[in-house]
Amino acid sequence: MGGSPAPFADIGKKAKDLLNKDYIFDQKFTLTMLSATGMELVATGLKKDEFFFGDLSTVYKGQNTVVDMKIDTYSNVSTKVTVNNLLPTAKASISFRIPDHKSGELDVQYVHPHATISSRIGLNPTPLLDLSATIGSQDLCLGGEVGFDSASASLTKYNAGIALNKLDFSAALILADKGETLKASYVHTVNPTTAIGAELTHRFSSYNNNFTVGSSHAMDPFTVLKTRFSDNGKAGMVVQREWRPKSLITFSAEYDSKALNASPRLGLALNLKP
Repeated sequence: MGGSPAPFADIGKKAKDLLNKDYIFDQKFTLTMLSATGMELVATGLKKDEFFFGDLSTVYKGQNTVVDMKIDTYSNVSTKVTVNNLLPTAKASISFRIPDHKSGELDVQYVHPHATISSRIGLNPTPLLDLSATIGSQDLCLGGEVGFDSASASLTKYNAGIALNKLDFSAALILADKGETLKASYVHTVNPTTAIGAELTHRFSSYNNNFTVGSSHAMDPFTVLKTRFSDNGKAGMVVQREWRPKSLITFSAEYDSKALNASPRLGLALNLKP
């Protein structure tokens, strides 16, 4: 087994992506433009119900530095500066939002051949502190995370998880919500074009069980069909087409069998990269 373990946030990520990624039930438009100097300009518009949200961001990627600046329709400015190779196996980033002077955060990630450690601390007098770590390898890792609120001197979260990843399958078990929820997920790659997966959630306080199953199938080199079904009676599907290199059009739909008088939820996303 080789390679460093993934960060704790990536435990169970393959199942999350299979069951949730690209299921957008609004109208979204994204235009990305690249320059020869390494600057990337991204304009995004989102129509949600009767409201419209938009933002404009610029991303500059240097040899070891990435600068990401974004301004939204409410004139909020978000900036994130990431320095890679701060040490041979570490990177750090600082982020803040204007006019929120208490929004500053410092993130540091250290990667060892057999461990990955990530930390985040707020840059204010009473910061929130998040710390996570995984040990093992790319194939098998065990990890946990804790969150601490210095203002109330209390833990905001503590979770643990274990993941097993192979070429044709990925399995994960996560104890979340301060030990109140147990999540088990599994994704199996049937062949190069088809994958199936499922997630089961058990809540100890209420003894409730919920599950979602889904699939992804590449109908041709440019078209992907995704489906998912949940025990709450909801069925969803996604059709994504790469109609030109790196430009995608995505159609999503979801039907709730328990809401007979409600119309299906529909979504359309257009991502252009000239």
